Amino acid sequence: MRFGILSEDRNNLGNENRVALTPDSAKKFVKLGLGVIIEKGAGNRALFSDDDFARVDCKTADKNTVLDCEIVAKINPPTTEEVSLLKPGTLFVSLLNSWDKEGPIKWLNEKKVTAFALEKIPRTSRAQSMDVLSSQANIAGYRAVLEASVHYKKFFPLMMTSAGMSKPAKVIVLGAGVAGLQAIATAKRLGASVEAYDVRPEVKEQIQSLGAKFVELEVSESGQGTGGYAKELSKEARELQQKLLTEYLKSANIIISTANIPGRKAPVLITEAAVRGMKPGSVILDLAAGTGGNCELTKADQTISVGGVTVVGISNYPSLVATDSSQFFGNNLHNFLSIMIQKKEGQSVLKVDFEDDIIAAACVCHQGQLRT
Repeated sequence: MRFGILSEDRNNLGNENRVALTPDSAKKFVKLGLGVIIEKGAGNRALFSDDDFARVDCKTADKNTVLDCEIVAKINPPTTEEVSLLKPGTLFVSLLNSWDKEGPIKWLNEKKVTAFALEKIPRTSRAQSMDVLSSQANIAGYRAVLEASVHYKKFFPLMMTSAGMSKPAKVIVLGAGVAGLQAIATAKRLGASVEAYDVRPEVKEQIQSLGAKFVELEVSESGQGTGGYAKELSKEARELQQKLLTEYLKSANIIISTANIPGRKAPVLITEAAVRGMKPGSVILDLAAGTGGNCELTKADQTISVGGVTVVGISNYPSLVATDSSQFFGNNLHNFLSIMIQKKEGQSVLKVDFEDDIIAAACVCHQGQLRT
């Protein structure tokens, strides 16, 4: 059985440097008895050459050969061209923007492909090692703080020297999911004074355990959703939240916003009034730039200045740490696919068992039937 790894489409995703499999994670699939085929040059931007893959018994080939494999995977959703070249019955795995009913899932279903959306893997203890959203968000939170340190023209920590003293930067993190918690931890390691806000009061203990102050706003409504995610607040609660945050955020030197709601536009937490009330030299890192932005003024994949405040709209932070991001993604992919690959009479075979809660949750179409 052949397992093909596609390169990420460079025309539509010029900011993507990752690859879905690395030589280390590829070795694990080889041990499962799969013939691993990597699209030529797919790993170059993540610093993995075709020769690196060859050394672990993987082949490299053109896109058409990869798409002819029984299992095909990539990080980002497939293009229409890629879907058109897939065979019916192929098992396809990637992030699929599963809330988009007219996009990749519809195309894959029309081709009678069995498709798995990695973003739909449940957040359970058993599925933790397969959770690509968490592994990539963890990297994003770390990298965003480093990006902030580049744009912020002062020190992060308290600095006392013979030439004078500087106060620690005040960093406010919005959202205490995986990315937010890593941002808190990284900013604390750099010596900043860190505060954090989340609509879920349940995360207060996690924030405080990292040495940050938990900010409580009297919104009178919890944002605790299912599966560890936040839910969308009511219109009234959102308006009150924005009003309270507008005044609170003006005191920040650096804001790192990470609030996302699966399948929906990112909630606006940072109003234009809040941005214009911040001191010149302040920095906003909007990790939700790719889903509409937590800041009203964010422009995806652009860095702008508003009244001396820098608003950074990078939409793909994991790509900036491409080597490790690819390694983590590849390990997640192995842990997921390995629950469907069995050995029979020395041969690897696929078993898609919908009695398995992880397989059932992640599968979005099978044999021409939508499952979303």
